[in-house]
Amino acid sequence: MSEKLIAQTEKNEKGYFDLSSESFRKNGSSRRHNLISTNTLVGIGSRVRGGRCEIYSKDMCVRVGRNFFSYPDVVIVSGEPKFLNDASEVLLNPTIVIEIVSKETALYDRTAKLESYLATESVKEVLLINETEMRVEHYFKQNQKQWIYRIYDSGDDVVSLDSINCKVSLSEIYSQVRLESSSIDSQAVN
Repeated sequence: MSEKLIAQTEKNEKGYFDLSSESFRKNGSSRRHNLISTNTLVGIGSRVRGGRCEIYSKDMCVRVGRNFFSYPDVVIVSGEPKFLNDASEVLLNPTIVIEIVSKETALYDRTAKLESYLATESVKEVLLINETEMRVEHYFKQNQKQWIYRIYDSGDDVVSLDSINCKVSLSEIYSQVRLESSSIDSQAVN
């Protein structure tokens, strides 16, 4: 399994792959994408440091479903992480999955990829962070078939990641990021 995973990862172009269909994708790495990813890692990581959580960047492979593997931009495990093998290459029990959504990845990030994350038993929260406008979509699990959906779209909004007892503001996530003008006018639900 490990050799096949490594071989497929080397061919990987868009950040996810499905071993059952042999399809491949990889996230882009624009300046905005990197700033948002770094800001998110620092904002959350500084608050959970020393606790029972581990936070990983986009290089951690996560299994969601039987044959679906992904490289989320940020993934957090609350408690003891479980891996597919002794090499700790593939995480099996993500608690929070965070994707930075670009124009190029939006369709896949918001459909098949999101559905896979929401169907994963260990996942308690999913954040979809928009790369071009200040907008964070937050999915929070109530039970296996019921999720609460919140939209945050103001620098003053604070995302509460209840599964790890952590809060991070949109002003932190989008620090130094030059955004395009917003095409969606919505209010955060708190």
